Order: sequence, then C-alpha cells, then structure tokens
Amino acid sequence: MNVLIDKFDVFAGGFWLTLQICVLAAIGALVLGGILAVLRISPVPPLRALGTTYVNVFRNMPLTVVMFFAAFGLPALGSNADFLRIPVLDSLFSRLGTDLPYFRFALIALVLYTAAFVCEALRSGVNAVPAGQAEAARSLGLTFGQNLRHVVLPQSWQASVVPLGSVIIAMIKNSALAGFFGVVGDLSATADQLTGAEGYAFIPVAIGVSVGYLIMTVPLGALLDRIEKRQAVAR
Repeated sequence: MNVLIDKFDVFAGGFWLTLQICVLAAIGALVLGGILAVLRISPVPPLRALGTTYVNVFRNMPLTVVMFFAAFGLPALGSNADFLRIPVLDSLFSRLGTDLPYFRFALIALVLYTAAFVCEALRSGVNAVPAGQAEAARSLGLTFGQNLRHVVLPQSWQASVVPLGSVIIAMIKNSALAGFFGVVGDLSATADQLTGAEGYAFIPVAIGVSVGYLIMTVPLGALLDRIEKRQAVAR
C-alpha cells in the first residue's frame, strides 16, 4: 500500500487529467445532445430521421469501437483534431493544445458517444410534459422554436436532471478507456505505468485509481439522490 503514499503526486496528476477530460466531454455531450434532442422532436421529417439515425448508431455501438475510430481513423484521414485548439480553452486545459492529439481524440469519442444518451435523457423529459400544453401553445400561434423555448424545455428540464446526471456518471466511468488509446497521464494510464513499467503490485494501484473515480462519481450520485427526493416531495 506504500505506493499510494509514495506515488500520491502521480495519482493526483492522473485524477486531475481525468477530471479535465470528463468536464470537457460533459460540456460537449450536453451541447451536442441538446441539438440532437431538438432534431429528434422536430416536425421536419428529414431532421427527425437524422437525429434518430445518430442516436441509434452511437447508442448501440461499443465505446471501444468509437475510441478506436477516433484514435486511428482520424489520423488516417489526415486529421489531428486541431479545431479543438481553442485559444481560451488552451489556457485552462493545456492538453488541448499539445502536439500529441490523443487527448483530443478521446474527447471527441466521449462526446460523440455520450451525446446519444444525453439526447434520450432530454427527450424523456420532453415526453413528460403534457401534450396539451404544447398543443395550447401552438393554438396561440407560437412557432416550434418558441414553443420549445418558452413552454416545453423549461418544464422538461426538471424531469431530465436525474437521467442526465446518471449519463454523466456513466461517462466518467467510460473515460477510463482513454488511457488505453494513447492518452498519457490519466488514471488508467497511471495504473498501467505503475504496474507495468515500475513494477508495483496491481491491487494497491487499482485501489488508488478506484478512489479517484469514486471522488468524482459518489458526490454527483449523492446530489442526484437529493434532487430526486426533492422532486418526489414536490409532486
């Protein structure tokens, strides 16, 4: 168990990098998932079909396959995901600006995969809004966008919070794959380095890595439980 003390700085660095990729992936997935949810409930059939196809493809594809295509397919197409080198974000998340693109590839894979589940969580909230309210808004002359912005989304948000939180928790755990696809320094890569290159026992290292993920997921889970209980009381 001495590795937990001797290599505390290594574990802390791995935790920090994993937290960074999770924060960025969560933001990206929420934005893309929100767009997909709008497409899924759009009155325009081609847009609705586009959203449905995206969700069906990524929701039923293993994340490992998505990671594989991001890590090896994008370079084969000549892309290093340089569009993610955003000046403001570069200063906050230094890995976005490095020459090694695997952090960006992992981020793309997590966003694309998680967005499908975010979309369905948001759509479940939209479906929880009584249909009569949307119909009443249409009868008043509100457009689809106005109906969505002023009537549907404000009410659906409450019903979507807990499912969205569960999706984000799953994404945090899924981020463990990033270290096996070239991301250097996250919790998974840290475990591989300590057990492989430096010869530490696996179980203490696994405990240290597990604690890192629990620090991220347990508080979020507790917050979701509290929100769910408040919603139950309100109902």
